[in-house]
Order: sequence, then structure tokens, then C-alpha cells
Amino acid sequence: MRKIFLTPLALFFMLNQACAQSAALTENVTANKKVVVYTTAKNSNLRITPTDTLGFKDFGQPLETQPCVFIDPTHSFQEFIGIGGAFTDAAAETFGSMNKQTQAEFLKAYYDNKDGIGYTLGRTTIHSCDFASSSYTYVAENDKELKTFSIEHDQQFRIPLIKQAMKTAGGKLTLFASPWSPPAWMKDNKNMLQGGKLLPEFYSSWANYFVKYINAYEKEGIPIWGLTVQNEPMAKQSWESCIITAEEERDFIKTYLGPTLHKAGLGDKKLIAWDHNRDLIYQRASTILNDPEAAKYVWGIGYHWYETWTGSAMQFENVKRVKESFPNTNVFLTEGTVERFKFEGMSDWSLGEKYGNSMINDFNSGSVAWTDWNIVLDETGGPNHVGNLCFAPVIYDRRDGKIHYTNSYYYIGHFSKFVHAGAKRIATSSSRDVLQTTAFQNTDGSIVVVVMNNSDKPMAYKLWLNGKVVEVNSLAHSIATLVF
Repeated sequence: MRKIFLTPLALFFMLNQACAQSAALTENVTANKKVVVYTTAKNSNLRITPTDTLGFKDFGQPLETQPCVFIDPTHSFQEFIGIGGAFTDAAAETFGSMNKQTQAEFLKAYYDNKDGIGYTLGRTTIHSCDFASSSYTYVAENDKELKTFSIEHDQQFRIPLIKQAMKTAGGKLTLFASPWSPPAWMKDNKNMLQGGKLLPEFYSSWANYFVKYINAYEKEGIPIWGLTVQNEPMAKQSWESCIITAEEERDFIKTYLGPTLHKAGLGDKKLIAWDHNRDLIYQRASTILNDPEAAKYVWGIGYHWYETWTGSAMQFENVKRVKESFPNTNVFLTEGTVERFKFEGMSDWSLGEKYGNSMINDFNSGSVAWTDWNIVLDETGGPNHVGNLCFAPVIYDRRDGKIHYTNSYYYIGHFSKFVHAGAKRIATSSSRDVLQTTAFQNTDGSIVVVVMNNSDKPMAYKLWLNGKVVEVNSLAHSIATLVF
């Protein structure tokens, strides 16, 4: 191989050329560009409402007394996959109780990018979870060979909902599936609820269960993009749950699930490990990904946000540690919701701010996607067969047939409506801690900047890009998306 040596003068010219190209890129981005600002704010009727159209002007060096949000599209990071929510039985049953006109409104609100917030991602469950009217599986008792496997249960509510959502989204959704528990007869406690463990003699049957599930759903015209190995594997719950240690998950992946998927011609499915909280994420990721035979099957590490039960801050740094240590492995939030539903609590502005805080920091930590829990629930925060009632961004009141859009729906929409699949996160920072921010560049070149102010006071700031600024006013308790 011929080695090429650069003289200091040649290197100087190369660096100058690179700087010129960077400056040209910025000029191209800002020249004659108008920044459209969309705002959602407390104590107002602003809900993803266009509030300003602004132009860049020359500015130069900002002072410390001038609040700024800085963006730099010459530095990009992870590729964005999508944002969405979960098609649980509870969501599907609630959707099924709506009349046709209300169903159409609901589908458009979530899955239409022009008139809704443009969801492109979805999660669903492999048989039952807590958000269902009852526990069930797809096979008969003690059917180790899975000869009785059938998704007939899902054909009443869940499959029709997913198909209609796909149609509204333009014919496609990125859909992944998660199990909450193997069938009771496969477990040591003989119960789908209350934790328990998968018995080793059923490891092969359980791996084949995933294959049966994928094939059955795809026969219905619903492609399965990915799978998580086990929902919340370190939680013994009063609902469907199963304990699996890091070592057990590692060994199940490399010895059973990974090879079984590949043998069945399903090696292209994205296999996602962990699928639990940020608190233990590094221990789980390192145990699995430091084993090459397990790691070769794992596309990503999924996580939830429920470590905040203790009142501590969300542990975004743990996600960053995983991404730093395993840069070729994807990370993304697979579930988050606000618990302990109260109908009168739907107007609580902190619902949306929790979503905004999580989404901004998760994306800045390297997340490629973000998935809410139930897309819709009824006026009780259910149905839920164990009383584990929660909020959803959309609540449907069966008593009067009205849909209620909480502010979390709009906070999510500030991301999902404007950031499109294939976008790259770009460098951004804020000079004030009350202005949280993240930014993306879409494949069409458009730039999307999200800025959230969860303080009690408005703050004027400058959106700064290589010496040019637009002047923006951030309202108290607001989130804004700036697009140009």
C-alpha cells in the first residue's frame, strides 16, 4: 500500500477547505431561510400551533448575559427510527368501543402526519399483559410442540386496530413485540403472574413460540420489525411477569432464541435485550454484549423510565454509558407512562413535561427511537385485569363518547410530527438550564430544533448557528419546535 504524506502547507490548505465547506453548509442552511416556530404552552390554547416565522440575521459572538441555544449540523450522531406507542389489548378494546367517526378521528390524530402527530413506530404484546381484560396465551396447556398455536384472540380487537393504524400511517409501521410471561405451564411457579422463571426444559419451546408469533402476524399482513426478549425481566409483578437474570438472558439469546430465529429465516428481526429500567441497564448490557456469541444476535438495548418510582431523577447517564461502551449497539426507550391514573388529573401540565424531559434527554443520550405505553385508555385508566391503572396521552370516555387529548399527546407530537425516519441527531446545547433542547436534520435537509421551558417564567433566547441568530421567546411551561 502506498503511503501518502502531507506537508504542513498541504494540510493547512486541506483544513482551510474543510472550514470553507462547513461555512458554505451553514450559509446554505441560513441564507433566506425562515424558521417556523410551533408552540404548546400552559395557560393558553397553543397546541403545536404555528406562532412565529423568523429570519436569521448576523450576530457573531454572544455574551454570557444573552441566553442562547446553539446548533451545529456539521456534527451528527445516531440515525432516528421513529416515535410511537403500544397496541395493547386495553388500547384495542377501548378503540373497539368507539363509533366509526370517533375511530377515524383517533387514527388521524396519531398516525396522519399532516393532520395528526405522525406516529411511525409501534409496540405490541405477545399474548396478554396487565393491560388486557384477562390473562391468556396462544397455545393449549402443556402443548410443548406448539401444535395448537393460534392468534385468534387478537383478531377481535388488536389486529384490526394495528391494520387501521398502518393504513392511516401510509401503509407501514415499524412494529416490535414483547412478551410479559411465558405460559404458566412453562414456569416454575405455574403462574403467568407474580414473576417466576422459565423452566430450562421449555427454553426451546419458548424460542419457537416467538417464531410462531412472527409468522402468524405476518400471515395477517402485519410485518414484525423487532422483538424484545422479555418485558421487565427483573420485576416480580402482580400481573404477567417473569424473572430472567442477565446471565440467563445472555445464554437464552445465544443458545436458543438467536439460533432459532436464524434457522427459521427470521435473522433480520431486530432483537432487543433488557427492556427494563435505566437503573440496571449497564449491568445487563455489559453482561450480554461482552459475550460475542450472544452479542452477534443483539441489535439493541431497550429500556423503560420507571426508576423514578423513588423520586430520583431519570438516570440518563446510564444510557450514555451503554452507548459509549458499545457504540455499535442501538439504545432506545421501549416504554414509559405516568402511573396511578385519576380522571381529574388529565389536565396536569406535568404529564407532558415528564415526556418532554425524557425525550430530549433520551435522544441526547443516543436513543434511536422512543415508544410510549398505551396509545389510548378509557376513563378508568384501563381496562386492566389487575387494577394497575395508568394515564395515556389520549383518554376515551366511554360514558359520553368524547376523546380527551392530554398535553403529553402534544409534547410527543413536537418530536414525532417533525422528525422523520432517517434523520440524524445534530449537535445542540443551551446556555440556560431551564431551556432543554435537542435537534435533528431530516433527510431532506430540514433542521428541527426542540426547546422546552418547564420554568414559571418566559425566556427570550437566540437560536445561534455559526454567527447567525433568530430571536425566539420561550413561554413559561412550554415546548416549541423550530423548523427550517
